Amino acid sequence: MRRLRFLTNRHRAPSTNIALGLLLAFNAGAVNAGGFLVLHMYTSHMTGFASQLADGMVLGNLTLLLNALGAILAFVSGAAVCAVLVNWGRQHRMHGVYALPLVLEAALMFPFGLMGAITLTWATPFAVPLTVLLLSFIMGLQNAVASKTSGGSIRTTHMTGNITDMGIEIGKMLYWNGRARQDTTAVRHDRARMRRAGGLVGMFVLGGAMGALGFKYVGFVCVVPLAALLLALSIPPLLRDIPRRRAAPLS
Repeated sequence: MRRLRFLTNRHRAPSTNIALGLLLAFNAGAVNAGGFLVLHMYTSHMTGFASQLADGMVLGNLTLLLNALGAILAFVSGAAVCAVLVNWGRQHRMHGVYALPLVLEAALMFPFGLMGAITLTWATPFAVPLTVLLLSFIMGLQNAVASKTSGGSIRTTHMTGNITDMGIEIGKMLYWNGRARQDTTAVRHDRARMRRAGGLVGMFVLGGAMGALGFKYVGFVCVVPLAALLLALSIPPLLRDIPRRRAAPLS
């Protein structure tokens, strides 16, 4: 538990950023793939929803347009809420500055895991059930956490950038410098970047496999252990902040 508290601490290191990113990539893969089994759409795939928004406008399909608009707005709202919580934590000099959005994510995942089948029937003005908006909000919230902790270098809810990084580094690794000019720098691949991108993709796929199996054989309740994982990451640093808050003078 002592090591877990450092993963969401305000003091960051490359190793803690990667460790947190791997765990969040696993969580995102599980939620995304499991959600596809019941919703038939990937709720972290904002590129697809952006294209769907354009298609809806051109085709005059209001349902398609509202569907995409709702998911995008929910994802953006999640990222915005993360920014508010993180900046509030920074201003109050909290240890668990990055734990606050993860606690909120866990708080949203618990009722989804226990009542997911019910929320599938709750209509919204965006032509999609509440579940789609909820999962899109959660994905936006989580992706912003990883982005803020790593300065934008780690993304956990979509793998396009990570797979691109892998391709770039593979190309550099295979590049034959040959008789390069003496005034040019030899091409060298970045092993750390390749390992990081490969690890994030691998954890996302592993989480996706576990999430798909869980939703298929257990149902929505398989989300509960994922929420418990987020609490395990976020509660330890927040506990360190309690004595400080109690000792603070009343205004």
